[in-house]
Amino acid sequence: MQSNLCNKITCADEGAAEGAVAAEAPAAGGTGDLPAREVLRAAFRSVKWRLGLALFVVVSLPVALLPRRLAVWLGGVAGALTVFFLPRVRRTAVGNIRDSLPYLETLPEWDPACGDPEAIVRRTFANFGRTVVEVLTLYYGRGAGLMAGVEFRGVEHYEQARAKGKGIFFITGHCGNWELMALTFGARFADVAVVARRQKYPHFNGLLDRLRHGFGNSVIYAEGAARSIFFRLRKQGIVGILIDQAVQENEGAVVDFFGRGAWTTTMPAVVAARTGAPLLPIFIHREGGRHVVTISPEVELAPADDHRETTRRLNRAIEGHIARHPAEWLWVYKRWKRT
Repeated sequence: MQSNLCNKITCADEGAAEGAVAAEAPAAGGTGDLPAREVLRAAFRSVKWRLGLALFVVVSLPVALLPRRLAVWLGGVAGALTVFFLPRVRRTAVGNIRDSLPYLETLPEWDPACGDPEAIVRRTFANFGRTVVEVLTLYYGRGAGLMAGVEFRGVEHYEQARAKGKGIFFITGHCGNWELMALTFGARFADVAVVARRQKYPHFNGLLDRLRHGFGNSVIYAEGAARSIFFRLRKQGIVGILIDQAVQENEGAVVDFFGRGAWTTTMPAVVAARTGAPLLPIFIHREGGRHVVTISPEVELAPADDHRETTRRLNRAIEGHIARHPAEWLWVYKRWKRT
């Protein structure tokens, strides 16, 4: 069981690794030496990433030093303009919304005033631009004011789940500023271990590590993930996972999402059934110039260890939040690939 869970956890947060390790490993059956062309490519990639990191510092530090409201406004403007320079990405996002609309319109959370797919996509890009600026502010340690303005609703659901003494499994998606949500919860209530895929490039992984380990929080990576999750829950700790990206066939099941089948990790359902840890949906969204985190009631497990049905219930919680705040989800992602 533990081996299977490790496979499921490997890419539950941000999708499958898609052969990243295999692509960089020496060919089997030979001397282990890479061809000269591969050596050059690896060197080029390393130089490219180092230059990218240098550019990141040059561009991001001045942004982080600006007054926060001005920086966030500029981020929204930059995000809104970006939509015109990424036509392929825009088409993917518009197509995802258009294909999801028939289902969205059946949900009680949906408001027709949200606009057509094109309008939602423009707001999605603007929102992502704001989020990037806010994350930069957090990265450089200037996010105290941002975090202080976050409002929490439904804290009673967290308290009820904590009282069970089984640990807590927070379920969320790539909605709003999810990094801000994790850090602020860690600062105000209790530290959270976030399940995440280790990034292919160590330098980028280091940037994320520095951000995500703030306020006592931690990251559970693929290596030994099942053991770490079970250990943390037994210690009545909190584990958070984003389940709104596609996984490989051996990591989950095809579960309905906005009326269409999508590969979804079933790991939270499996772990909750074996540990008794409550499954609590938690999301963040914008209200004017501030953020609101909403903790929903516990999602009940389906009878007879029907992990697919439990996962469907978790997907439904994500659907409801996206329907309320459609411009704050990553519509640019190919959620329904391979189905």
